[in-house]
This record gives sequence, C-alpha cells and structure tokens, in this order.
Amino acid sequence: MARPQAPASVTVLGECVADAFTDPARSSSDELALRALPGGGPANTAVALARLGTPTRFLGRFSTDVFGTLFRARLSDAGVDLTGSVTAPEPSALAVADLDETGQATYTFYADSAADWQWTGEELATTGWESAACLHTGSLALIRQPGGIRIEDHLAKAREHVTVSIDPNVRPLLVPPAAYRERLPHWCALADILRLSEDDLASLLPGADPEEACDTWHAAGARLVVITLGGRGALASLDGHRVTVPTPAVDVVDTVGAGDSFTAGLLHRLAALGHLGGRLDRLNLEDLTDACTFAARVAALTCSVSGANPPWLDEAALEVGVEQLLPHA
Repeated sequence: MARPQAPASVTVLGECVADAFTDPARSSSDELALRALPGGGPANTAVALARLGTPTRFLGRFSTDVFGTLFRARLSDAGVDLTGSVTAPEPSALAVADLDETGQATYTFYADSAADWQWTGEELATTGWESAACLHTGSLALIRQPGGIRIEDHLAKAREHVTVSIDPNVRPLLVPPAAYRERLPHWCALADILRLSEDDLASLLPGADPEEACDTWHAAGARLVVITLGGRGALASLDGHRVTVPTPAVDVVDTVGAGDSFTAGLLHRLAALGHLGGRLDRLNLEDLTDACTFAARVAALTCSVSGANPPWLDEAALEVGVEQLLPHA
C-alpha cells in the first residue's frame, strides 16, 4: 500500500442548489413552511473534500440573490477556495426535497435559466487548472445547456494535465435519462474516474447489473468505475478488476448528500495515497479498497446527520484511520 502523503489539490466544477425541506412544526393546513439549506452535488463534494483536509477549489456561477450569498458563505466556511468562480445575474437553482420514512429524498426542481448552466467558453478559459491534481465535475452543470457542452470542452483540455472525475448524478425529473445516455460515452472517454449510484445505473443502463455496467463504461474509456449500492456497500472496478466494500452500520437520519460525500472521501484518499494527477497508472486493488472503505465511512457519517452535512477530519486522522472523523453541528 502506498504511504499516505499530504493531499494534492482538487478542483470541483459545477452547481450549487438551494435544497428546501418542509418544516412540519411551522406548517399548517393553509401554510407550508420550508427550510432552505445550501446544496447541489458538486458544491456538497467540494465542502466534504475541504472538511477532510484536501485543498479544494470550487468553480461555480453564483447568483447575486440571497441563495448565492448563502452558497458562498457555506463553501468559504468549509475552507473552499472560490478563486475563478463567477458572479452571475441569473437566479439560483432551487430544489424542494420530499423525504420518505427511510430518509430518502426526492426532489422537485426550479432551475430553468439558472446561473449554474450559463458557463461561457471565456469564463472557463480563465479558471485554470495549474494547481490541481484532479478536476471533478458532473451533475446538472454537465448536462444542462448551454454550459454543459462548454464544460465538456474544458475537460478535454484539462485532462492533459489532471485526473478527471465525473459523477453523472442523474436527475430524471429535470433532464430526460435519454440525454444522459447520449452523452455518457463521451464522458467516459474524458473521465479517469466515473462514480455513480445504483439509481443512476437504473436510469443509464436499465436492466444491467453493476458488473455489466462497469464493463460497458470501461470499454467507453473510464479506467475506474465506482457504483454505490446504498446499504449494500459499493462496487469498484479498475480496468475490470473488482473490489467491494460494505456500508458501515449507522442510524440513518437521511441520505441527502451521501453520494457526494462518498465521492469526496474517494478523491481525498486517492490523493493522499498519491494516485491523482495522471491516468491512475499506479493504482492497485489494495489502495482502491482502502479508498472505497474510507469513502463509505464518510458517506455513512453524512447519513447519520440531517442534510448534506459531511464530517470533518482532524489533521492526523489519515494516519490513524477514519474513526477520527468528527461530524460538526
């Protein structure tokens, strides 16, 4: 196993979304109270990475509305570098979350013409990637137009210098799954790491089992495919060689942000083990198992608290194990 080292930096490119949850205690038959929390898959991943101690930069388009101010504050408070982000005149995206009895969330989105989808080629050209070992993106910013195709072009240039990580984070109520299926082969050709959920798999390759899906996406170009399976753990496939890790037992409050925290834990640990910055050429199954086990515990701790509130990590925790992960209120 590679010896842990100081984490390399990761740049995350994507959206922020205001997650609005119903507040039953303040609601009545003629009034629905909502509690809005800062979210969005890429933003959640950036916050989780920074809290774990990875130097993290977030590239986003922040509206001048009240939600944009909230997004900036959350990312900055976690220690995320916002250099390269854009102040935008368009509104922020809003998602109203409905939690079932198990804590699983479904969303209704209010996102047409939001700031996050309006990246221009000129804006992306000035963001740079000189300091990063990895560029992570995905979710709605990668599929919504007109910005999505411009982000793809940016990835094609960046992968000459950095490891590329993509999380499709399929939102079928907002974007038809067919749109993701059309773009996914191209994303695999750009990505070194493809991380997605079991629900994403069902939308992208209906009827396929995880192993078949891994082979399909390897053939399209992705070296490392990781599929999270909820309570059944995660499957990771490196050039067709598979490992599985369990999900730690926790009392689940909700699953909001769990996948984003898994991605952050995976990238953090791969960076600490020296595997980010290229095409994963030195990654082996032992280190991959280590990284996925770490990621599963980060995700489990996120599930043990309300909302996308990933854990923090003491500076020495990489040496002594993930039991040192400390959730903060």
